Amino acid sequence: RFIAKPCAINLGIQDSGPHRAQPNAILEKVFTSITKSPDGRRLEGLSKQLDWDVRKIQRWFRQRRNQDKPTTLTKFCESMWRFTFYLSIFFYGIRFLWTVPWFWDTRQCWYNYPFQPLTSRLYYYYILELAFYWSLMFSQFTDIKRKDFLIMFVHHLATIGLITFSYMNNMVRVGTLVLCLHDASDFLLEAAKLANYAKYQRLCDAFFMLFGVVFIVTRLGIYPFWILNTTLFESWELIGPYPSWWLFNGLLVTLQVLHVIWSYLIVRTAYKALVRGKVSKDDRSDVESSSEEEDVTSNSTKGVLSTSSNGSNRINGHVAGGQWTEE
Repeated sequence: RFIAKPCAINLGIQDSGPHRAQPNAILEKVFTSITKSPDGRRLEGLSKQLDWDVRKIQRWFRQRRNQDKPTTLTKFCESMWRFTFYLSIFFYGIRFLWTVPWFWDTRQCWYNYPFQPLTSRLYYYYILELAFYWSLMFSQFTDIKRKDFLIMFVHHLATIGLITFSYMNNMVRVGTLVLCLHDASDFLLEAAKLANYAKYQRLCDAFFMLFGVVFIVTRLGIYPFWILNTTLFESWELIGPYPSWWLFNGLLVTLQVLHVIWSYLIVRTAYKALVRGKVSKDDRSDVESSSEEEDVTSNSTKGVLSTSSNGSNRINGHVAGGQWTEE
């Protein structure tokens, strides 16, 4: 309210949403009581009842669905909040871990386990992360429901479960490594979204390219060979398996499965945009096609994330389009 909104206004972002649908009592009743996406048969019936062209009715339903979407200003403020948190917590984590021995030697995570001291800095690091992911868990049900809702729901559950479980079992040393590694790419994604909303496409392209590289390197490279290696093999060697060991590693492996899915989506979108050179829509996009989408040509957009005047996002010859969100 006091920081993000003034920044957005200074960047020229207006608090205006998509075009509002023309008031119509009959269509509004169908929209609210029957269906938000009528099939061809119902469209024909409404066309005869209203003496409207089917294409006009389809456009009305698109506009009606889109008018409930948040404005660019709202999305900018949300992304700026998440960018601020991710960036701050990442640098806090790096600064903290730089001074501890288990950052340089992961076997230190298991020496003298479970009799390892819990320092105040480590405690606050854990509590801040846990509080943030709980907030994401609750806000997911009030925010726009995206196509990856189930995946994100599983991710938040696994993350909260890991943070809580590792804290209860004093596995906080390896837990800090997991948290810091996941924060490494999240702030880059939010920075790309901020640049997109402000229509700085080259900056947006650069941030998203960097995000893709960091995401794949950390989630498919460092995470399995550094984190999973110490939790699966070094811990087995130093303290041996025990009941909670299986649950802990099960949650970590679940996160790795989600990493593979998201990496696949990133690579697939990049392949479509770079190799085929076709305008494509992000698989996670929460914004529908505009009412003028039939008149949009392939050269109407530029950059990785390109936003049209009514808020719909596309890609053209780059990596991705649509509204990218946090993992």
